[in-house]
Amino acid sequence: MSKPTLVILAAGMGSRYGGLKQIDSFTPDGDTIIDFSLYDALRAGFGKFVFIIRKSFEEEFKAIFNKKLEGKAEVDYVYQELENVPEQYINPERTKPWGTGHALLMAKDAVQENFAIINADDFYSREAFESMAKALIATDKESYDFKTMAYLLKNTVSDHGYVSRGECQVDDNGYLVDVTERTHIEKIDGKLMRKDDNGEFIPIDENTVVSMNFWGFTPKCFEFGGQLLLDFLENNKENLKAEFYLPTIVNEILKSGEATVEVLKSEAKWFGVTYKEDKAIVQKAIEALKADNVYPKHLW
Repeated sequence: MSKPTLVILAAGMGSRYGGLKQIDSFTPDGDTIIDFSLYDALRAGFGKFVFIIRKSFEEEFKAIFNKKLEGKAEVDYVYQELENVPEQYINPERTKPWGTGHALLMAKDAVQENFAIINADDFYSREAFESMAKALIATDKESYDFKTMAYLLKNTVSDHGYVSRGECQVDDNGYLVDVTERTHIEKIDGKLMRKDDNGEFIPIDENTVVSMNFWGFTPKCFEFGGQLLLDFLENNKENLKAEFYLPTIVNEILKSGEATVEVLKSEAKWFGVTYKEDKAIVQKAIEALKADNVYPKHLW
């Protein structure tokens, strides 16, 4: 079995953060959050990295990551641009990328192996990468046996504002039944609340199983989503902020009955940067992990 590939979703604009959080540094050595995912993934057995980025920050990305990964793994870059849609859907007023589902479809020609896909700005933990790598290595690449790494909601929220999470329904055998993108989950007066379809806040259980966009796929996943994207574009061509989410493709996969999504669970506490105020918390968490020798003082 060939080593799995790790695809990194890094084309976002970081509007709530106020800049390109993907390449912001969090240690005296200049480590990004991506560096910790790369380090964990290499140790877990991943052999190739595919960055989904935008041309506008290509040089910065290559300057940071090519040298670190040279001789350790194959590296490729895929570009998610606003014009990577049929011509009739290109809107010159749009500035926001088309979303994580669109990004996944952009990686089709760069991935021939089983692969995992992650967000650039989330810390997932070493154990999560080990568990995912083991599952992908054991999976036939011609199969429709997919995976997701799930976390408890209470371990994945920010104290500084709202977050988006995929709420997962899991059956008694540990397989995903449905995933719903909750675009606004917020801690209010110590309680977790989410906005419903009418924009009203309603409670959400802190032990809800959620996706952090850490999925494991075989190349067969690219058979899904193409037509779904076209339908989405047709329905949202005037909406400058509409995004085609990866969970939308996953639900199509589940609905088809052709594939399964096994839920792998992590007890790890997430940390990441949605807001500028999150940075100090992430820096402190990384310092603690290095002090506990989970990571070496100098990653590279």
